[in-house]
Amino acid sequence: MKTYAKTPEALARLTPEQYRVTQQNGTEYPGTGEYLKNHAPGIYVDIVSGEPLFASTDKFESGCGWPSFTKPIEPAHVTELRDASLGMVRTEVRSANGDSHLGHVFNDGPRERGGLRYCINSASLRFVHLKDMAAEGYGDWIDQVEGAR
Repeated sequence: MKTYAKTPEALARLTPEQYRVTQQNGTEYPGTGEYLKNHAPGIYVDIVSGEPLFASTDKFESGCGWPSFTKPIEPAHVTELRDASLGMVRTEVRSANGDSHLGHVFNDGPRERGGLRYCINSASLRFVHLKDMAAEGYGDWIDQVEGAR
């Protein structure tokens, strides 16, 4: 079984923007994220630990300026925390093993798909295309991408 962890080597590979977002609770500017318009089949993993977070089949266009998902691919790989910063109360989303700041979850997602909107920074993610999932050790989640929805 693959293990997912934050390591000094993984942190050293981050760009300044990825570090700011994942390690300093930053937010990328709306509309600028690498994965905002990505429609390819695959999964999104934590840029630091590699743990699987979201499937392309759960991604939707929310118009908020960040990639949005209806649910995590593996609920145990995300933690949700109360965030009272910026003068409002929100629910922060972090990777469970990497402890990377990912974004926030809101209750204004598609009702027919559970009503949640996981608003996630592209800078906290790495995309693994469906064709590469097995080779990169993510074969257990192929069924959530192939023919799913």
